[in-house]
Amino acid sequence: MVEKPQMREVPVREAIGMMLPHDMTQILPGEFKGRLFKKGHVVTEADIEPLLSIGKEHIYVLEMPEGYIHEEEAGIRIAKAVSGQGLTLTPPYEGKVSMKAARTGLAKINEEAVHALNKLEGIAFSTIYGDQIVHPGHTLAATRIIPLIMEESRIIELEQLAKQFDEPIVQVKTFQDKRVGLVTTGGEVFSGRIADKFGPVIRNKVEALGSTVVDQRFAPDDKEAIEQQIHSFLDEGVDLILVTGGMSVDPDDRTPGAIAGVGAEVVRYGTPMLPGSMLMIAYKGEVPILGLPGAVMHETFTSFDVFLPRILAGERIVASDMTRLGYGGLRKC
Repeated sequence: MVEKPQMREVPVREAIGMMLPHDMTQILPGEFKGRLFKKGHVVTEADIEPLLSIGKEHIYVLEMPEGYIHEEEAGIRIAKAVSGQGLTLTPPYEGKVSMKAARTGLAKINEEAVHALNKLEGIAFSTIYGDQIVHPGHTLAATRIIPLIMEESRIIELEQLAKQFDEPIVQVKTFQDKRVGLVTTGGEVFSGRIADKFGPVIRNKVEALGSTVVDQRFAPDDKEAIEQQIHSFLDEGVDLILVTGGMSVDPDDRTPGAIAGVGAEVVRYGTPMLPGSMLMIAYKGEVPILGLPGAVMHETFTSFDVFLPRILAGERIVASDMTRLGYGGLRKC
């Protein structure tokens, strides 16, 4: 059990070196109302006159039991224990320390670790969902302890637990500058009967994350022709190939077969997320090849938007990543 901190009333002139258990507010009528000293502040000789000026002849001070630490120190230590690259920590406020993105990137949160730390009594550690795009100033996590003070041994236990995980529990991964090849299929587009709508959408999404579509090439609904365009990008050493169109079950749609036909290892064709269920992800060596569903043209967020940031952050997608999208994946009814 956490021992209750002791409060003691003392004359303000005798409070030097003692800790304030709560905020001290200063009110200047018509001018200012706010915090003069924050909870946890250790009184110095220079603080005596300001305290007297707000009518504090006597104040309550906190007497810390041996082996305990204050909530602000605890919050700072927890935040440091869980934080990795790309984060800045805020000063503690009412015991809470927040972890904010210092750069644009992909938020990575170890869900298992979050649950493990919150099983420790008196710990509050809250995060956003992982794999989101974040920008500078975006809050990814916040932490504090529940009581005002806590045994230091329990914070040490948390610090040791956090070290058991392979990577930092909260971090921001940077997006890599990748060269992307775009293959657009479909006889109607190849022949010029209709205008291509995929290209502008794909370019905007790729460039927004710091990568470049090096070229867009067109192919009719012909397996060999699509394979040829994929091979051309592989020969040129691009980092990612996106193939648009031809992903449904219609007999004329040949894209899945062409992706498999270049010798790519298919992770999975189809995902339970709606919209974007016809997504295909495969790898030719280290190069991801994605077959994009038609929904990418007209929906603002599809399964493609789930995986593109992860791929551009250097992650390799596995089958379970795709099958897990059913829970919470209904984005359009």
